[in-house]
Amino acid sequence: MQTVPAARGSAIVRRTPYFCIDPLFPMPYRVTDVRTIFDGWTKFLTARLRTAAGIEVERVILDHGRAAAVLPYDPQRRVALLVTQPRAPLLYLGEAAEMLEVIAGRAGDEDAAAAARREAMEEAGLNLRDLEEVADCWPTPGISTERVALFLASYAETDRIGSGGGADGEHEDISITEMPLRELEKLAKDGKLADMKTLVLVQALLLRRPDLFV
Repeated sequence: MQTVPAARGSAIVRRTPYFCIDPLFPMPYRVTDVRTIFDGWTKFLTARLRTAAGIEVERVILDHGRAAAVLPYDPQRRVALLVTQPRAPLLYLGEAAEMLEVIAGRAGDEDAAAAARREAMEEAGLNLRDLEEVADCWPTPGISTERVALFLASYAETDRIGSGGGADGEHEDISITEMPLRELEKLAKDGKLADMKTLVLVQALLLRRPDLFV
C-alpha cells in the first residue's frame, strides 16, 4: 500500500530514430518521422514506421499522456462513490451521454497519486488520504499514449468536505453517486459497467476485499 498553449498545424516534431524490440516478437521497429496534426488539449500525431524488412507504414497516435483513476469506497457503510458526466464521444455515437465512472483525470507531469487526490476533491469534494495501487495500464495502446494509474481508496462520510462537480471553468457538470457495493457487484457481473477503468477497479475491490460484498 502506498501513502502516497500550443501552435496548431503540421510540423515535424521528432526526427530521432526509435527502436522497439519485444522479447516475444523480436522484430525491430524504427520510427523514422513524426508529424503533429493537432496540438491543443491533446496531441494528434502521425508516425512513419519501418520494420526490419524495410516496409514503411503510417500510424496514427493520440498523444494524451498520463492519467489517474481512483475508486473510493466506504468500508463502514459499504458503498462506493462514483460520478457521471456528459461525454461528447458518446453523444457523437448516438449513445447515452452519461455512464457510471470512477473518479479520473489527466496527470501530466504530476505524481499519479497526487493527481488522483486532486481529482477526487475537484469531482466529488472528497478528501482522500491513503491510496492502494492496483495497476498502471495502457487502455488503448493501438492508438493512444495514455497510461492510467489505477487506485483504490477507503474513505469515511466525514471525508466529503466539498461540493465537487468538477474544476472551476471546465463546465464538466459532474454528478456524484454513492452506490451500495452489492449493487455495484451486480452491475459488474451483469456486464452493465461500460467504462473499462471502472470495471477493472470494481473487480479489483471484489478480489481484495470480498468481505465488503457479503
